[in-house]
Amino acid sequence: MDETSNTRTRGRPRGQATNKPVSNVKALERALMLLKTVADADSVSLTDLSQRVGMPASTAHRLLVTLQNFGYLEFNESSQLWSIGVEAFRIGGSFSRRIKVVEVGRPMLRALMEQTGETANLAVADDGDVVFVSQVETHEPIRAFHRPGTRAHMHASGIGKALLAHMNSEELQKWMQRKGLASYTANTITDPEQLHHEMQLIRERGWAIDSEERTLGMRCVAAPIYNEFGEAIAGISVSGPTVRLPDTAMTEYGVLVRHAADDITRSIGGEVTR
Repeated sequence: MDETSNTRTRGRPRGQATNKPVSNVKALERALMLLKTVADADSVSLTDLSQRVGMPASTAHRLLVTLQNFGYLEFNESSQLWSIGVEAFRIGGSFSRRIKVVEVGRPMLRALMEQTGETANLAVADDGDVVFVSQVETHEPIRAFHRPGTRAHMHASGIGKALLAHMNSEELQKWMQRKGLASYTANTITDPEQLHHEMQLIRERGWAIDSEERTLGMRCVAAPIYNEFGEAIAGISVSGPTVRLPDTAMTEYGVLVRHAADDITRSIGGEVTR
Protein backbone atom coordinates (compact mmCIF):
# COMPACT_ATOMS: atom_id res chain seq x y z
CA MET A 1 0.00 0.00 0.00
CA ASP A 2 1.50 3.37 -0.96
CA GLU A 3 1.48 6.50 1.22
CA THR A 4 -1.18 8.28 -0.84
CA SER A 5 -3.61 5.38 -0.49
CA ASN A 6 -3.03 5.14 3.25
CA THR A 7 -3.64 8.86 3.74
CA ARG A 8 -6.88 8.72 1.81
CA THR A 9 -8.30 5.90 3.95
CA ARG A 10 -7.70 7.85 7.15
CA GLY A 11 -9.80 10.83 6.07
CA ARG A 12 -12.17 9.41 3.46
CA PRO A 13 -13.67 5.97 2.88
CA ARG A 14 -12.43 3.58 0.20
CA GLY A 15 -14.65 3.15 -2.82
CA GLN A 16 -17.98 4.79 -3.45
CA ALA A 17 -20.35 5.74 -0.65
CA THR A 18 -23.39 3.54 -0.45
CA ASN A 19 -26.78 5.03 -1.26
CA LYS A 20 -28.55 2.79 1.21
CA PRO A 21 -30.96 5.02 3.16
CA VAL A 22 -30.58 5.47 6.90
CA SER A 23 -33.54 6.44 9.08
CA ASN A 24 -33.42 9.90 10.60
CA VAL A 25 -33.39 8.57 14.18
CA LYS A 26 -30.72 5.97 13.45
CA ALA A 27 -28.63 8.57 11.62
CA LEU A 28 -28.93 10.93 14.60
CA GLU A 29 -27.91 8.18 17.01
CA ARG A 30 -24.87 7.36 14.89
CA ALA A 31 -23.93 11.02 14.48
CA LEU A 32 -24.06 11.59 18.23
CA MET A 33 -21.99 8.47 18.78
CA LEU A 34 -19.37 9.77 16.37
CA LEU A 35 -19.39 13.20 17.99
CA LYS A 36 -18.84 11.72 21.45
CA THR A 37 -16.08 9.43 20.21
CA VAL A 38 -14.23 12.29 18.53
CA ALA A 39 -14.55 14.36 21.70
CA ASP A 40 -13.15 11.53 23.83
CA ALA A 41 -10.24 11.03 21.43
CA ASP A 42 -9.46 14.75 20.87
CA SER A 43 -8.56 13.93 17.25
CA VAL A 44 -8.96 10.71 15.30
CA SER A 45 -8.73 9.32 11.77
CA LEU A 46 -11.71 7.99 9.86
CA THR A 47 -10.32 4.45 9.95
CA ASP A 48 -9.83 4.48 13.71
CA LEU A 49 -13.17 6.18 14.27
CA SER A 50 -15.17 3.70 12.20
CA GLN A 51 -13.47 0.82 14.03
CA ARG A 52 -14.18 2.29 17.46
CA VAL A 53 -17.89 2.75 16.81
CA GLY A 54 -18.30 -0.37 14.66
CA MET A 55 -19.61 1.56 11.68
CA PRO A 56 -18.78 1.26 7.96
CA ALA A 57 -16.32 3.95 6.93
CA SER A 58 -18.61 5.19 4.15
CA THR A 59 -21.50 5.70 6.60
CA ALA A 60 -19.26 7.33 9.16
CA HIS A 61 -17.80 9.69 6.57
CA ARG A 62 -21.23 10.95 5.42
CA LEU A 63 -22.21 11.72 9.00
CA LEU A 64 -18.86 13.32 9.78
CA VAL A 65 -19.16 15.64 6.80
CA THR A 66 -22.67 16.64 7.89
CA LEU A 67 -21.39 17.45 11.38
CA GLN A 68 -18.52 19.35 9.79
CA ASN A 69 -20.92 21.40 7.65
CA PHE A 70 -22.72 22.54 10.81
CA GLY A 71 -19.49 23.36 12.61
CA TYR A 72 -19.62 20.54 15.16
CA LEU A 73 -16.50 18.86 13.76
CA GLU A 74 -13.37 20.00 11.94
CA PHE A 75 -11.20 18.04 9.49
CA ASN A 76 -7.47 18.66 9.10
CA GLU A 77 -6.46 17.94 5.52
CA SER A 78 -2.78 17.65 6.39
CA SER A 79 -3.11 15.15 9.23
CA GLN A 80 -6.36 13.60 7.94
CA LEU A 81 -7.74 13.77 11.50
CA TRP A 82 -11.18 14.74 12.77
CA SER A 83 -11.60 16.92 15.86
CA ILE A 84 -14.31 18.86 17.71
CA GLY A 85 -15.47 22.07 16.00
CA VAL A 86 -16.26 25.48 17.36
CA GLU A 87 -20.05 24.96 17.34
CA ALA A 88 -19.73 22.04 19.75
CA PHE A 89 -17.56 24.25 21.95
CA ARG A 90 -20.17 27.01 21.85
CA ILE A 91 -22.95 24.68 22.93
CA GLY A 92 -20.79 23.22 25.67
CA GLY A 93 -19.99 26.73 26.83
CA SER A 94 -23.69 27.51 27.03
CA PHE A 95 -24.23 24.50 29.30
CA SER A 96 -21.25 25.49 31.46
CA ARG A 97 -22.65 28.99 31.93
CA ARG A 98 -26.01 27.57 32.93
CA ILE A 99 -24.47 25.25 35.49
CA LYS A 100 -22.31 28.11 36.76
CA VAL A 101 -25.38 30.28 37.25
CA VAL A 102 -26.94 27.56 39.43
CA GLU A 103 -23.77 27.05 41.48
CA VAL A 104 -23.08 30.75 41.99
CA GLY A 105 -26.73 31.54 42.58
CA ARG A 106 -27.31 29.05 45.40
CA PRO A 107 -25.79 31.21 48.20
CA MET A 108 -27.66 34.24 46.84
CA LEU A 109 -30.94 32.33 47.00
CA ARG A 110 -30.30 31.35 50.61
CA ALA A 111 -29.43 34.93 51.52
CA LEU A 112 -32.61 36.21 49.88
CA MET A 113 -34.72 33.66 51.72
CA GLU A 114 -33.17 34.70 55.04
CA GLN A 115 -33.60 38.41 54.29
CA THR A 116 -37.23 38.18 53.20
CA GLY A 117 -38.47 35.04 54.92
CA GLU A 118 -39.89 33.91 51.57
CA THR A 119 -38.98 31.25 49.00
CA ALA A 120 -36.21 32.27 46.60
CA ASN A 121 -36.07 30.87 43.06
CA LEU A 122 -33.69 30.74 40.12
CA ALA A 123 -34.85 30.01 36.57
CA VAL A 124 -33.34 30.06 33.09
CA ALA A 125 -34.77 30.83 29.68
CA ASP A 126 -35.42 27.82 27.46
CA ASP A 127 -37.30 27.68 24.16
CA GLY A 128 -39.48 30.66 24.94
CA ASP A 129 -40.34 29.51 28.48
CA VAL A 130 -38.70 29.75 31.88
CA VAL A 131 -37.46 26.60 33.58
CA PHE A 132 -36.93 26.62 37.34
CA VAL A 133 -33.56 25.10 38.19
CA SER A 134 -32.96 25.95 41.85
CA GLN A 135 -34.95 26.98 44.91
CA VAL A 136 -34.46 27.66 48.62
CA GLU A 137 -37.76 27.27 50.43
CA THR A 138 -39.01 29.37 53.31
CA HIS A 139 -39.72 27.72 56.64
CA GLU A 140 -43.28 29.05 56.57
CA PRO A 141 -45.99 26.36 56.27
CA ILE A 142 -47.66 28.16 53.34
CA ARG A 143 -45.12 28.79 50.61
CA ALA A 144 -44.50 28.83 46.87
CA PHE A 145 -42.95 25.72 45.38
CA HIS A 146 -41.43 25.09 41.96
CA ARG A 147 -39.98 21.62 41.46
CA PRO A 148 -36.66 21.79 39.52
CA GLY A 149 -37.47 21.37 35.83
CA THR A 150 -40.88 23.05 36.12
CA ARG A 151 -41.66 25.13 33.04
CA ALA A 152 -43.74 28.31 33.07
CA HIS A 153 -45.02 30.73 30.45
CA MET A 154 -42.97 33.90 30.56
CA HIS A 155 -45.84 36.41 30.60
CA ALA A 156 -47.32 34.82 33.74
CA SER A 157 -44.07 34.51 35.69
CA GLY A 158 -42.01 37.12 37.52
CA ILE A 159 -38.72 35.81 36.13
CA GLY A 160 -40.30 35.30 32.72
CA LYS A 161 -41.50 38.90 32.59
CA ALA A 162 -38.06 40.12 33.70
CA LEU A 163 -36.58 38.25 30.71
CA LEU A 164 -39.26 39.39 28.25
CA ALA A 165 -38.58 42.99 29.22
CA HIS A 166 -35.13 42.71 27.67
CA MET A 167 -36.41 41.68 24.25
CA ASN A 168 -36.76 44.37 21.64
CA SER A 169 -40.19 45.03 20.12
CA GLU A 170 -39.63 42.70 17.18
CA GLU A 171 -38.41 39.84 19.39
CA LEU A 172 -41.32 40.31 21.78
CA GLN A 173 -43.80 40.29 18.91
CA LYS A 174 -42.35 37.05 17.54
CA TRP A 175 -42.46 35.53 21.01
CA MET A 176 -46.15 36.43 21.39
CA GLN A 177 -47.00 34.99 17.98
CA ARG A 178 -45.25 31.76 18.85
CA LYS A 179 -46.24 31.26 22.48
CA GLY A 180 -49.46 33.26 22.83
CA LEU A 181 -50.78 34.96 25.96
CA ALA A 182 -52.69 32.26 27.78
CA SER A 183 -54.95 33.30 30.66
CA TYR A 184 -54.45 31.67 34.08
CA THR A 185 -56.23 34.12 36.38
CA ALA A 186 -58.15 37.37 36.04
CA ASN A 187 -54.82 39.15 36.58
CA THR A 188 -52.91 37.48 33.73
CA ILE A 189 -51.81 39.89 31.02
CA THR A 190 -53.43 38.72 27.80
CA ASP A 191 -53.43 41.98 25.84
CA PRO A 192 -50.29 42.64 23.73
CA GLU A 193 -50.46 46.41 24.27
CA GLN A 194 -50.70 45.95 28.03
CA LEU A 195 -47.73 43.56 27.93
CA HIS A 196 -45.62 46.12 26.06
CA HIS A 197 -46.51 48.73 28.68
CA GLU A 198 -45.60 46.31 31.49
CA MET A 199 -42.23 45.63 29.88
CA GLN A 200 -41.45 49.35 29.90
CA LEU A 201 -42.26 49.60 33.61
CA ILE A 202 -39.98 46.62 34.35
CA ARG A 203 -37.07 48.18 32.47
CA GLU A 204 -37.53 51.47 34.33
CA ARG A 205 -37.56 50.06 37.87
CA GLY A 206 -35.21 47.10 37.35
CA TRP A 207 -37.48 44.27 38.53
CA ALA A 208 -40.69 42.47 37.54
CA ILE A 209 -43.78 41.64 39.58
CA ASP A 210 -46.14 38.71 39.20
CA SER A 211 -49.24 39.71 41.13
CA GLU A 212 -51.44 36.59 41.18
CA GLU A 213 -51.01 36.29 37.42
CA ARG A 214 -50.22 32.56 37.44
CA THR A 215 -51.74 31.46 40.74
CA LEU A 216 -54.33 33.25 42.84
CA GLY A 217 -53.05 34.15 46.28
CA MET A 218 -49.37 34.16 45.22
CA ARG A 219 -47.07 37.04 44.33
CA CYS A 220 -43.51 37.22 43.10
CA VAL A 221 -40.81 39.83 42.47
CA ALA A 222 -37.93 39.03 40.09
CA ALA A 223 -34.87 40.47 38.35
CA PRO A 224 -32.77 39.30 35.39
CA ILE A 225 -29.26 37.82 35.31
CA TYR A 226 -27.05 38.77 32.35
CA ASN A 227 -24.29 36.99 30.44
CA GLU A 228 -21.04 38.54 29.21
CA PHE A 229 -22.88 40.10 26.25
CA GLY A 230 -25.41 41.88 28.45
CA GLU A 231 -28.16 39.44 27.42
CA ALA A 232 -30.77 38.39 30.00
CA ILE A 233 -30.35 34.61 30.28
CA ALA A 234 -31.79 33.79 33.71
CA GLY A 235 -33.53 35.37 36.65
CA ILE A 236 -33.87 35.24 40.41
CA SER A 237 -37.04 35.85 42.39
CA VAL A 238 -38.76 35.84 45.76
CA SER A 239 -42.27 34.42 45.89
CA GLY A 240 -44.92 33.81 48.51
CA PRO A 241 -48.55 34.34 49.57
CA THR A 242 -50.09 37.72 48.81
CA VAL A 243 -50.81 38.29 52.50
CA ARG A 244 -47.07 38.22 53.21
CA LEU A 245 -46.10 40.16 50.08
CA PRO A 246 -48.24 43.34 50.26
CA ASP A 247 -47.67 46.35 48.03
CA THR A 248 -45.66 48.02 50.80
CA ALA A 249 -43.05 45.23 50.67
CA MET A 250 -42.65 44.94 46.91
CA THR A 251 -40.23 47.84 46.43
CA GLU A 252 -38.01 46.70 49.31
CA TYR A 253 -37.94 43.13 48.01
CA GLY A 254 -37.50 44.33 44.44
CA VAL A 255 -34.31 46.16 45.38
CA LEU A 256 -32.99 43.12 47.27
CA VAL A 257 -33.73 40.79 44.35
CA ARG A 258 -32.19 43.15 41.82
CA HIS A 259 -28.99 43.44 43.85
CA ALA A 260 -28.81 39.64 44.19
CA ALA A 261 -29.28 39.25 40.43
CA ASP A 262 -26.55 41.82 39.76
CA ASP A 263 -24.19 39.99 42.14
CA ILE A 264 -24.76 36.72 40.26
CA THR A 265 -24.24 38.51 36.94
CA ARG A 266 -20.88 39.85 38.05
CA SER A 267 -19.87 36.50 39.57
CA ILE A 268 -20.33 34.69 36.24
CA GLY A 269 -18.52 37.39 34.29
CA GLY A 270 -21.69 38.98 32.96
CA GLU A 271 -22.44 42.61 32.24
CA VAL A 272 -25.26 44.34 34.08
CA THR A 273 -27.47 46.14 31.55
CA ARG A 274 -30.29 48.51 32.37
